[in-house]
Amino acid sequence: MDYTTKIKELNDSFRKDFRGHRGNFVVTRGVVDLGQEAFADIMCLVQGLDNFTPDNDPHGEHDFGSFMYEAHRIFWKIDYYSDETCLWGSEAPHDPAKSYRVLTVMLAEEY
Repeated sequence: MDYTTKIKELNDSFRKDFRGHRGNFVVTRGVVDLGQEAFADIMCLVQGLDNFTPDNDPHGEHDFGSFMYEAHRIFWKIDYYSDETCLWGSEAPHDPAKSYRVLTVMLAEEY
């Protein structure tokens, strides 16, 4: 299996079920301010996303997504770090033992 395929599989698994993975997720103030129901809906949409194409996923890693929630454009992004301190980027995002994933969910205007 090539590195891109492994990264894609790890990203999909992490995004769909955070448990059992080295990583965490972060939600920006703008998303939190939409309220609990919106937060739950948005997280379900992030977890359920599967419409990746070469146009919205040019590197094939499933590490970014965008969708509309009510009148809000939502972005989510997965970044790779060497460990939970998030000081250094991971040199091996294909290796779950050498990478710590952080999923950030935000309003597009917060980017």
